[in-house]
Amino acid sequence: MEKKKVVIALGGNALGKDIEEQKEAVAHTAKVIVDMAQQGMDIIVTHGNGPQVGMIQDAMDNLIVMHENYKQVPLPTSVAMSQGYIGIDLQNAIKYELYSRNIDGKVSTILSQVEVDPADPAFQNPTKPIGRFMTKEEAEENEANGITCMEDAGRGYRIVVASPMPKRIRELETIRTLLKAGHIVITCGGGGIPVVNENGKLVGCNAVIDKDNVSSLLAAELDADDLIILTAVEKVAINFGKENQEWLSDLSVEQAKQYIAEEQFAKGSMLPKVEAAVRFAQSKPGRNALITLLDKAADAIAGKTGTVIHL
Repeated sequence: MEKKKVVIALGGNALGKDIEEQKEAVAHTAKVIVDMAQQGMDIIVTHGNGPQVGMIQDAMDNLIVMHENYKQVPLPTSVAMSQGYIGIDLQNAIKYELYSRNIDGKVSTILSQVEVDPADPAFQNPTKPIGRFMTKEEAEENEANGITCMEDAGRGYRIVVASPMPKRIRELETIRTLLKAGHIVITCGGGGIPVVNENGKLVGCNAVIDKDNVSSLLAAELDADDLIILTAVEKVAINFGKENQEWLSDLSVEQAKQYIAEEQFAKGSMLPKVEAAVRFAQSKPGRNALITLLDKAADAIAGKTGTVIHL
């Protein structure tokens, strides 16, 4: 009998905000992942990298300010660095959790490149802030050099980049091979390293791919049974924060689309998660997308909690 295949998209609270917090957070995250693996599931783990890639980009930007002989480090390079160091912490935490339970398990991290369309309209409207805060003068200098900057919540100016839709995960066959060999696979960190295909050559581009969007694509391409998008709440709600707030346990794709049209979900937080969940759920009958807390992931798969989105 074939195992249930599950893609788990870890939210920021599963990783912490810095190196020390990360080591503590992934130890807990590993317990949840191994609990699910022990239930006989094939597990693929994706994760964000917001604080981590920001920290790397800040360090690289400050290096240029301090040392004139260093050149700008491209954003795709910083994403690759964040994939590596988050991946190894997660991988080691999962391996240790397996070892502590006397389970002979295999875990692999795959640095993944995700192809985007250079004609994606997102490139004409960059909205994703990255890197250090700058003065107005520094921002104007960047703008003069063709680098888009925006004021960020009154705290200063930051470079903003596009967030295009993922089209193709270039390491997909490697991921499939490792899954068939019984590995827990960690991949598509931070949405993947954004690349465009220039006549067969993959070239990094200045963009950030949404982690939930790439997780939805990965789950569909791997023919997963479930996509679990982890967030800061146990269930999705409509009328969130109001007197008539209602927690949702079960949503059809059509109901979810109706609530999206009514602008029930916050643009910067829950909306992209629900949209990614809808894309996976409607990609094939029988596929379920679940949105819940990390600690409730196993219960959500068992139908005990969380919000399930389905055809």
